[in-house]
This record gives sequence, structure tokens and C-alpha cells, in this order.
Amino acid sequence: MRALSTILVLTALAATSFAASPPGSLKTALAERDLGKRSKLALDNANAVLKEMREAGNKGDTQALTAAAAEFEDSVALCWDSLESTGKNPRKSPRWFKSAEIETRNMLKKLTSLQDDLQFEERPLLDKAKARLQKVHDDLLVGLMEGKK
Repeated sequence: MRALSTILVLTALAATSFAASPPGSLKTALAERDLGKRSKLALDNANAVLKEMREAGNKGDTQALTAAAAEFEDSVALCWDSLESTGKNPRKSPRWFKSAEIETRNMLKKLTSLQDDLQFEERPLLDKAKARLQKVHDDLLVGLMEGKK
């Protein structure tokens, strides 16, 4: 059941990201067959989108900020789904899991800073993306500390 939901999420992401997207986007990440590398590419895309979100926030472009926040969430979800699909125990094979945990922690700091720098009315636009990133980070941390049951 878990594998089916992962496939559905990846298919939905593939369908939405095959529009004209820049190099280094989710389209590139989805094309990667190695799930560990796919998670890394997804996080790289999330970092690039985070920069776009900052630029949109500085310009006051709410529409671009909302679109970037949605792509950020998709990138974080793809990272988590890819790592989960490996079927590996994070405690025994921490390579991709630990790097993702460190990267998500750094992104949380950047996203919090961005949200604080936005105008008061725009701050709720990032709540969903921040909650998703926090959940993925927490799940990665628990996986690394407790291991898979």
C-alpha cells in the first residue's frame, strides 16, 4: 500500500513538472533512477526554489511566492518519498539519510528567516511548506536515531 501511494505521488509530480522547467528542476530529479541521488537532486531543487522564494518576497510578488512554495513542497516530498522507497534502514545505511537531515535542518533555518522577513500578510503562505519540511526533518532524525522498526 505504501509503495502504491509513493508511485502515485511520483506520477503526479512527474505530470506537473514536465512543463517547461529550468535545468536542475524536479524534472531532472524525477529522471534519476538512483533513489539516493534523486533525493539529493530534489533537495538541490528545493534550495534553488528557496532562493526564488526570497527574490519573490523581496519584490512583493505574492503569486510567484505561492508557486515557488508549492514547488518547494513538491521537492521536499520527492526527497522523502525517494528515501523511503529505498527500503533501507537509515541507521544501518545513513549516507543519503544523514545528508538529507543536515540539508533539511539548514533549509528550515533559511525558510524561517525568509518567513520572518516577509510582510505580515504574506507569512501564512509559507506555513504549509514549513510544516512539511519540519515533518520530513523530524522523520529523518527519528529514523537515524531510532532506526527502522
